[in-house]
Amino acid sequence: MNAPWKPGSVNGRDPFSAFVCDDDTLDLLRPVVEEMGWPVDKCHKGGLRNAVQSLSVAASPNILMVDLSESGDPLADINSLAEVCEPGTVVIAMGQVNDVRLYRDLIVSGLQDYLLKPFSPEQLRDVLSQAQATLNAPKADDQASEKPHVSTAVIGTRGGVGASTIATSLAWLLSNEKERLTALLDLDVHFGTGALSLDLEPGRGLTDAIDNPSRIDGLFIERAMIKANDKLSLLSAEAPINSPMMTDGTAFFQLQEEFRAAFECTVIDLPREMLISYPHLLGDVNATVIVTELTLASARDAIRLLSWLKSHAAQSKVIVVANKVQSGGLEISRQDFENSIERKIDIMIPSDPKTAAHSAKLGQAFVEAGKSSKATSKIIALAEHILGTVEAEGDEGEAAGKTSLMDKFGGMKSLLSSKKKKEGETSKS
Repeated sequence: MNAPWKPGSVNGRDPFSAFVCDDDTLDLLRPVVEEMGWPVDKCHKGGLRNAVQSLSVAASPNILMVDLSESGDPLADINSLAEVCEPGTVVIAMGQVNDVRLYRDLIVSGLQDYLLKPFSPEQLRDVLSQAQATLNAPKADDQASEKPHVSTAVIGTRGGVGASTIATSLAWLLSNEKERLTALLDLDVHFGTGALSLDLEPGRGLTDAIDNPSRIDGLFIERAMIKANDKLSLLSAEAPINSPMMTDGTAFFQLQEEFRAAFECTVIDLPREMLISYPHLLGDVNATVIVTELTLASARDAIRLLSWLKSHAAQSKVIVVANKVQSGGLEISRQDFENSIERKIDIMIPSDPKTAAHSAKLGQAFVEAGKSSKATSKIIALAEHILGTVEAEGDEGEAAGKTSLMDKFGGMKSLLSSKKKKEGETSKS
């Protein structure tokens, strides 16, 4: 158990407050709060609306727990809370709705975590300990952040088009050539080849994450991921094929969140079937690479994937890559393929079976084993294209200066902080 919290150790505010809807949760909460060394009288009856009313006339605590059980529109109510909550407060929500999309929306809005009721004392301790660690962690200077996090998903239109080869190569290039701390997430849980192509044992990290999403934090990431080199880490699995994947997708979203905090780049090897069950996977992805071959079946599925991405991941930059392109004997010409999908192919990667076989024998990424290959030069161009596109968009977004709920909770921008300061001066006068 963590050492007891020392009141007043951070910025002079109350260390903790909670607003819960029912007596059972209140009875469970108080002993844990007392263990943490926080005042039990800060555990109040009443949900999120009571929290909004209280914080509109009082200073915010360092850690705030709110109950959404009686909330008809949780996101709207969280927005109301953000208006009265001071920057820097770590907010934890609890509720009875088991919906991964709600969880994702709440986390994106700036909450630290969402606890599904009923929960155990152990779960509560873990969440509060993580909140305490977040509060005590050194704050990164926003101005010091030179490069935005780059998240890339690689999807094949058909099995065998080489999407995994390109995903592994991109991750290797970003880590080795661009010297960026990179995570490779292979989401083909049963038949993934990310570890195999790099001559690594996949370990149990990904299956453990799927089975126990509540365990996912920075320490879990550090222990579960397999190091490929100093700057490249891999998370993959070879789950037994008689074990179906039982998950609502929460683990995948939490992994992506932790990767954003721990790495500069994330590359996701994403089987197309995953989009059907877990559409939220691409919610925060900057670039999506569609890997295809110039065949009739690939053209059909490229059309379907492009349409899906337009509807479900409009924020993601889509890059179409034709892989294993032969000099002659194509099933469909480039022009006919582009006419079918109603857009240009961004990059054409020539077929190079010799380098592919050589990389498999060496247990190396394709671009590492075939540095002089023409195919490698095209994959390098793809990596440059991804970085250039995402960083250009990041610069535009920074210039726009948009404010989100996360900014309000985390104090990432000065707008809300200035507002609170002015209000405080007005009330004193």
